[in-house]
Amino acid sequence: MKQFITGCLLSFGILCLTNHLVKAQGAPDTLKKYILTPAPPQTPRINGARIFGLRPGSAFLYTIPATGIRPMHFGALNLPKGLTVDPGSGRITGKITERGEYEVTLTAKNSLGESKRTFKIVVGDQIALTPPMGWNSWNCWGDAVSQEKVLSSAKAMVEKGLLNYGWQYINIDDGWQGLRGGKYNAIQCNSKFPDMKGLADEVHRMGLKIGIYSGPWVGTYAGHLGAYSDNADGTYDWVKQGKHNEFYRFADPEKKEKHGINYHHGKYSFVKNDVQQWMDWGMDYLKYDWNPNDVYHVKEMKDALRSYKRDVVYSLSNSAPYGDATQWEKMANSWRTTGDIRDTWERMCQLGFNQTKWAPFAGPGHWIDPDMLVVGMVGWGPKLHYTKLTADEQYTHISLWCLLASPLLIGCDMAQLDDFTISLLTNNEVIDVNQDPMGKFGMLVAENGETVVYAKPLEDGSMAVGLFNRGQKSEKITVNWKTLGLRGEQTVRDLWRQQDVAKSDQEFSSEVNPHGVRFIKVYPGNSRTQATSGK
Repeated sequence: MKQFITGCLLSFGILCLTNHLVKAQGAPDTLKKYILTPAPPQTPRINGARIFGLRPGSAFLYTIPATGIRPMHFGALNLPKGLTVDPGSGRITGKITERGEYEVTLTAKNSLGESKRTFKIVVGDQIALTPPMGWNSWNCWGDAVSQEKVLSSAKAMVEKGLLNYGWQYINIDDGWQGLRGGKYNAIQCNSKFPDMKGLADEVHRMGLKIGIYSGPWVGTYAGHLGAYSDNADGTYDWVKQGKHNEFYRFADPEKKEKHGINYHHGKYSFVKNDVQQWMDWGMDYLKYDWNPNDVYHVKEMKDALRSYKRDVVYSLSNSAPYGDATQWEKMANSWRTTGDIRDTWERMCQLGFNQTKWAPFAGPGHWIDPDMLVVGMVGWGPKLHYTKLTADEQYTHISLWCLLASPLLIGCDMAQLDDFTISLLTNNEVIDVNQDPMGKFGMLVAENGETVVYAKPLEDGSMAVGLFNRGQKSEKITVNWKTLGLRGEQTVRDLWRQQDVAKSDQEFSSEVNPHGVRFIKVYPGNSRTQATSGK
């Protein structure tokens, strides 16, 4: 008990030194003082997921995510037949034709030391065995997205080190579409994307993957061409009538409409046409967006994607009906359970703290998605602003999404990443909670007014726990081991600060700021020896 009291006093002292300032919102330069994530060591450290899924015969691309000074030499012991690793970049490529599970040891070595980590490659029917991590263009650029801006974000993901933590997808949202044409009569790019194939190739050369956007209406939310048409030749009446701007976005100057396509499923499907084009370009991710999601159109796209030997993460959007949850679980790798997020406490809180009903349907290969991350410079168009979330609210945002095993898709301008935002996105221990191989959904285990406790079991027997204060004043939150179903002495580790702060055989308490969180890991969990011996 003495150790426990000492640990609690230590943790409370740390809170007093740092978090009494975190209530304030400020420009990026003022947020540096709220950084909790320690700088990575200069010695090698391998980060990211410990498991990777692919289908037999599909192209394999995985960049070993490792921090530490460069140059660095990478290796992969016991790689299955068909895969090779580039020792300079850590890029693993190739194809595996045989189904099975392959235990690989990843290595990273520099002048200061060497790091090793086990990595399981599972060749079967499932991909996305951990939640996808990447970037999406919508929450910063909206319809103003362009090839130049996408490439800028890809370069920033590499140059600012996020690639070294397992971030890998660069996803283009609505706004890339031009007219139908080409050898497949598929949607081609508008002038903002002069060379989609070249863009995809360049993203792949960086060790990253690339995604695209569509929807099964005649038009998308932003007023561009969809996967269906009312005409057999794939033409669109509103285009023929000249009701569009220079990027073929719907615009009716007489009615002064921003966009006004009648959102409906047209008579003729061009899903197969579009998928052929995406495969030629080399797409790795699809956001398929309409409301309400329906089983027919979800399955149509799923079947089209699966007819090719290329693994494409299939993400549904938006507000997927709960009544069809068993279908989304079977057919999609993730599905939006909500409408769009905004960078306000009220909206983020509304979306994030209302996911529990989806828990039975989430797990490896199929994840619930409460929408993208609203940290950094956001704006939904050409004019950006720093997120309206306070530092405390941003810690809550990232911690909750990790506990929920949600896809982590950054929504800001990557080129303008500030030090505080980088610290939110490059904490390897926080990311490990999201990427845990078991893929368990963090559940609400305790609630007292505006304070709630979420807990997520981890593969090693430990437990990630979030103590959240949704109220307007500071609150002391206590979680006891009985509530978590744990027995014996446990060590409490602060995940954001990456330090052990307490030991106890009973409970842990912490003062938590308004709209804030204390994100901890309780380990070792229940003794496996004790569980089997009865002692």
